[in-house]
Amino acid sequence: MASDFSRGTQGLTSDELLTLPVVIDLDTANRALMIGRSTGYGLAKQGAYPVKVLRLGNAYRVVTADLLKLLGLERRTSDASREASGGERHGLCA
Repeated sequence: MASDFSRGTQGLTSDELLTLPVVIDLDTANRALMIGRSTGYGLAKQGAYPVKVLRLGNAYRVVTADLLKLLGLERRTSDASREASGGERHGLCA
């Protein structure tokens, strides 16, 4: 089976990365890091993936914030949304 990269699939743009959900699957993280599927899963199994990988049953998941930090990106909160929330920052959803 040919890798995604040999078929022309490219990594993710910074805009695509910044719109990812809080947790992503390993294939998406591999794409973001521009590593092949076999390499990514091999690194995850060895505990050598560049960011922490969560094992949930048979699935691997990556926390997007860790990936963005590794790539030197961060999500920015607009001033309007900060004011609407009373200026408080917390991890709870309303």
